[in-house]
Amino acid sequence: MKMIERKQLRQKPEKGTALGFGRYFTDYMFTMKYNEKEGWHDAQIEPNEPVRFDLATTIFHYAQGIFEGMKAFVQPDGKIAVFRPEENWARMNRSAARMCIPQFPAELAEEGLEELLKVERDWIPTEPGTALYIRPTIIATRVMLGVHASTEYLFFIILSPVGSYYAHGLEPTKLLVEDFYVRSAIGGTGEAKCLGNYAASMKAGEEAEEKGFDQVLWLDAKEKKYVEEVGSMNMFFVIDGEVVTPELVGSILPGITRKSCLQILRDRGYRVSERRISIDEVIAAAENGKLDEAFGTGTAAVISPVGLIRYKGKDYTINGGKMGDVTRMLYDTITGIQYGKREDPYGWKKIVG
Repeated sequence: MKMIERKQLRQKPEKGTALGFGRYFTDYMFTMKYNEKEGWHDAQIEPNEPVRFDLATTIFHYAQGIFEGMKAFVQPDGKIAVFRPEENWARMNRSAARMCIPQFPAELAEEGLEELLKVERDWIPTEPGTALYIRPTIIATRVMLGVHASTEYLFFIILSPVGSYYAHGLEPTKLLVEDFYVRSAIGGTGEAKCLGNYAASMKAGEEAEEKGFDQVLWLDAKEKKYVEEVGSMNMFFVIDGEVVTPELVGSILPGITRKSCLQILRDRGYRVSERRISIDEVIAAAENGKLDEAFGTGTAAVISPVGLIRYKGKDYTINGGKMGDVTRMLYDTITGIQYGKREDPYGWKKIVG
């Protein structure tokens, strides 16, 4: 694969630096381009530097773009592992179909990612709780005004060494149930990981933060009755011993960490349900002492315990504001597999080398 050398390398964060999330970026990126004549072509690794675009480029006007999130981890033997990348490529192509973006060759994207990780090996942090975040993205690049799908695209992968997604780490989060704004409706783009979904969620997120909450808990757009997801996570509840997560009805992102948790839970004999769950059911369980735990799942946060939910001005504390046993089991199991501290019975890790 072609590689363009960078003239001067960036200064890496010193060991022990609080990395935060998405603040530092590596020296190189993988790119490939698309046009109608050549298809996907010109795959290469090149310096991660600012790129110039015409202000009439489609992405700026119609948000025709999608992205994914993965993580790479250094294993005890020094090799690099990526968690379930084939799931991300498959989901990204589903998002592409929804957003009228041409299907890309997953095998070429994987090859580009693996070569990029080998080049940037020294950027992968090794402190507990850290990883190298992987952000594949496709944007429409045709210079054109008019509400039509672009005929030209740029695929790129950038990398960022990261720590915990939340500044407070594994301390339980506080969620504000949003009953005015909506994230996505069935038939919309909720199940696609597209750019506009995140822009649409920012207003409610900012208002929640101003009130001292970490995230918004979204309800369905039609009735504002059923729990959907959190801004960056899928949602789970443990009610009277049963683990419940909202079913994928077309307005919820089909999370890969969500899918992994469901398999682990079922294999360990837990009662698990994927179904529509109303916010009234959640609140009733909290009031009668049957809401044992609540947690979110996602690539960025992995597993995040929820310690408090506010709905219609009233706060409901969950499990005394502490991480529960089911949440802890899932966090330990998934991170144990990712970091190579536990066996990987599912073959979820892709070893890069």
